[in-house]
Amino acid sequence: MTRLALTFGCGSLTLAGTLDTAPASTGLLIVSGGNEIRSGAFGGQADMAARIARAGFPVFRFDRRGIGDSEGENRGFRHSAKDITAALEAFRAMAPQLSRVVAFGNCDAASALMLAGGAGFDGLVLSNPWTIAPNAGSGPSDAPPPPEAIRERYLAKLKNPREVMRLVGGGVNIGKLARGVVHALRPPPPPSSLAQEMAQGLAGFTGPVRILIAAADRTAQMFEASWDKNDPRIHRCKGAGHAYVEPEHRDWLEAQILASLRA
Repeated sequence: MTRLALTFGCGSLTLAGTLDTAPASTGLLIVSGGNEIRSGAFGGQADMAARIARAGFPVFRFDRRGIGDSEGENRGFRHSAKDITAALEAFRAMAPQLSRVVAFGNCDAASALMLAGGAGFDGLVLSNPWTIAPNAGSGPSDAPPPPEAIRERYLAKLKNPREVMRLVGGGVNIGKLARGVVHALRPPPPPSSLAQEMAQGLAGFTGPVRILIAAADRTAQMFEASWDKNDPRIHRCKGAGHAYVEPEHRDWLEAQILASLRA
């Protein structure tokens, strides 16, 4: 496996990318979420790319316009379709043996792929898609968890003898508990306009899709609250946070991506 730093064009601008070479005819293109550079938080995406390449699959990462080493203005995930298309074209040019390319995106990178109708990829791995409309606040911490997530958390606490003893012994804030119970009894909120757009975009994609849910992540919980719970494409990682930082959660994520590459 060789790691190559390169540049490629997106219209009149130059974007930066990184290719981890490998011999397989199926490759992985990682779309960064938020305003992260292509290495990912604490180098997580670079580390994942190396592991996937060691398994035999080439991996391409890139910085979209206005991020990291790439030129241009950062206009956010809603305006990143051209960047993704340019990266896919560059990946195919740099790895001409490719007959199939799967995209992986976490958070609003998953949303961008859905809004773009799959963006020309052969398969999608969509993790913790961002469904919070701009007028709902700047992040998932601005809103309480969806009622279903609160009910699930309370049920887990009731199964824990230590938590029951805290409640009996007065170690629980009753006012906070009461507010939580009230919120848990509310019906689920209607899907945001962004979630509806994402569903419409994904509906036109005919390739295989995996939707990955880090069960302890607020972004993922809010996505689930606006999505069909019976969607067979959903795979849940119990206890995982947004970036799958724990070793067992990281291994689960890698296994899900490899399953899509080997399908």
